[in-house]
Amino acid sequence: MQVSVESLGGLQRRMTVEVPSNEVEKEIEQRLKRVGKTAKLKGFRPGKVPYKVLEQRYGGEIRQDVLSELLRSSYAEAVTQEKLNPAGTPKIETDSMLAGADFRYTATFEVYPDIELKKVAGLKVERPVAEITDKDVDQVLDNLRSQRAHWHAVERKSKQGDQVNIDFEGRIDDEIFEGGTGNGVDVVVGAGQMLPDFDKALNGVSAGDDIKAKVRFPKDYHSDDVAGKKAVFSIQVNSVSEQHLPEVDEEFCKSFGIEDGSVDELRSGIRDNMEKELSERVTSVVREQVLEELAAANPVELPQSLVEAEARQLANDAVRQMGLSETPEDLPLEPFMDNARKRVARGLLVGQLVEQEGISADRESVEAKLDSLVGQYGDPEQIASVYRSDPRLMQQLEMAVIEEKVIDWLIDQAKVTERKRSFQDVMQQNNA
Repeated sequence: MQVSVESLGGLQRRMTVEVPSNEVEKEIEQRLKRVGKTAKLKGFRPGKVPYKVLEQRYGGEIRQDVLSELLRSSYAEAVTQEKLNPAGTPKIETDSMLAGADFRYTATFEVYPDIELKKVAGLKVERPVAEITDKDVDQVLDNLRSQRAHWHAVERKSKQGDQVNIDFEGRIDDEIFEGGTGNGVDVVVGAGQMLPDFDKALNGVSAGDDIKAKVRFPKDYHSDDVAGKKAVFSIQVNSVSEQHLPEVDEEFCKSFGIEDGSVDELRSGIRDNMEKELSERVTSVVREQVLEELAAANPVELPQSLVEAEARQLANDAVRQMGLSETPEDLPLEPFMDNARKRVARGLLVGQLVEQEGISADRESVEAKLDSLVGQYGDPEQIASVYRSDPRLMQQLEMAVIEEKVIDWLIDQAKVTERKRSFQDVMQQNNA
């Protein structure tokens, strides 16, 4: 087997592989003879079919099988021989598959970059430090009250925070358009449920009012049919209601599982949950920072094939989150590319650190990770059984543990400073 490799610039490589015809024909001949031992063809006794007849009957199919297998095996052998580390699936082009000719093909692919970690110690990280105040607990309590709120009809004009029940019909150029009508729709004024012009028209209305609202759809509106266009909505106000929040009393506390209805116990439970959320958030923020610093200090050339594959995975995830079962073929990947580049770069750097520092996942750490994961489900034992019976899922779990160990190792080497922040600031900090 002859192999030659050509650099096409950057991480692109073109590898040409040539397998001598005698190797190809020898393998085909051996397979035909094996087939001949059991072949049953009309006019011939089993095992007595002439070789030429076997060749005419089965030769084409066997040749295809042999060449396909030779391609796979010779490709793997060639990249090992040339010490190449392909990233992604190669593009294969065959030059000749005819009988008597050498089997020659080219494989074009990207390789993983050679990574030299220039800086891993002393990365600057700012750890947020926050205390949970009574005011923070009060805010969570108010959110819980809002979840149990009820609405009472009022005979006055609507104001911010009121709920109006409406029927509406929208027209563009005096034509009704898809999605522009609704009946018995509840809208909270000022909550951002509707477009600003529509929402503004609902402020100061009373039950029984018939009003008009002129609305301009944004140019980047999700529906191309109405994006950038002006519409006129006819709106009938059916009712105006104001929100009533329940009192934080014994009955309210019992509704959240506090058996004795103690307000202090409810507040204590809320604070405990907030402490847990804060701790998890601080860990997440610090880990995100150290990965950003690692990537900034160690630029790496990225295989485009890996970036595109990651972007496609992000797109698929986004589609599933929207409740769709299949990703549209024409879904653009560009909105996902920046995040994909970031994830691929981090993955390469973390992988290099794993190799360089010999970081691995012990059984106890993987089991602890599994326990933490399945604890979020209603039947943790069943979910754990699903994971343990699937080597692929367990491998993903192991890789997650290794990544966490790498990040914790980086944090141990980092220059960490602390900065006082409010609870709300920490929880709302963008971690994208």
